[in-house]
Amino acid sequence: MTPWLGLVVLLGSWSLGKWGAEACTCSPSHPQDAFCNSDIVIRAKVVGKKLVKEGPFGTLVYTIKQMKMYRGFTKMPHVQYIHTEASESLCGLKLEVNKYQYLLTGRVYDGKMYTGLCNFVERWDQLTLSQRKGLNYRYHLGCNCKIKSCYYLPCFVTSKNECLWTDMLSNFGYPGYQSKHYACIRQKGGYCSWYRGWAPPDKSIINATDP
Repeated sequence: MTPWLGLVVLLGSWSLGKWGAEACTCSPSHPQDAFCNSDIVIRAKVVGKKLVKEGPFGTLVYTIKQMKMYRGFTKMPHVQYIHTEASESLCGLKLEVNKYQYLLTGRVYDGKMYTGLCNFVERWDQLTLSQRKGLNYRYHLGCNCKIKSCYYLPCFVTSKNECLWTDMLSNFGYPGYQSKHYACIRQKGGYCSWYRGWAPPDKSIINATDP
């Protein structure tokens, strides 16, 4: 099993429809979960790519210009290359060269960063203001909370460290309001709840407004 094939099994996030392939199936994930479960989270621009003979269909190696790192300082403080399967059927990721800045998440294997369609990858200009704030501060605060997916009603939280994620009900499995605007953060009393605001939560917050 190649490092990326193992990554497909370990990680699930949004499948990017415009890049996806029928054989690549990914479990939906809130961006906070994608952040907390990734070794590396960076903002970067792709400046080059090449195909190398690695894996059954080859591996695409993107050369990037790292703009900012949000997670992974101890794993790999500066990322110059990212690796992904060349085949979209194996969840390989297609990125534009010298065009956009991207938010990239991934895992580190043997000193290399791997990513793909089952990781949270999005154009920076497509992220909401709340998602950008989450990357800078809020998502990290919620890594000890658990975001519980709700696919069918009824569904309930079963512990105080859970937030109920209902985007799959209201948005047919695609990123919805909670994904775009909320973070699950531990509040006063040890309970985790959805939080949306323009400043980090403080001791005066007991329970943030749920979506």
